[in-house]
Amino acid sequence: MSDRLLIRITSEPIGADEAAAFVTDPAAGGTCLFVGTVRDHSAAGGVTGLTYEAWEELAAKRLEEIAGEMLEKWPVRKVALLHRTGDLAIGEASVVVACSAPHRAEAFDACRYGIERLKEDVPIWKKEHLAKGESHWVMGS
Repeated sequence: MSDRLLIRITSEPIGADEAAAFVTDPAAGGTCLFVGTVRDHSAAGGVTGLTYEAWEELAAKRLEEIAGEMLEKWPVRKVALLHRTGDLAIGEASVVVACSAPHRAEAFDACRYGIERLKEDVPIWKKEHLAKGESHWVMGS
């Protein structure tokens, strides 16, 4: 299964190009890609940046489990799950989820499942740095 998965938690920049290239497969008629980026606001006000921390060993294990679930529930060909750690600026990619499948509906469904599961079950935490000078941890992000 490892040749069908690209799993990475890194302090280095991540992007759509690598994930899309990895999930390319001749048996896939649909590829779906989600890129989460740092935005300049939240419910707490203006945001100047984010810091992500992870329990890397457990987070990588959970990402592999989620990718396995995606492969089990849909006829997905390949999966890429990438997440940043460290300090990120506005506009930078924080998470990338990509998958390929024989048909578009399966690719869309699996990709949506992947990001939702990642957000609810992977030990990665987000701290928002606010324009008003405060910083706080955001739960369930």
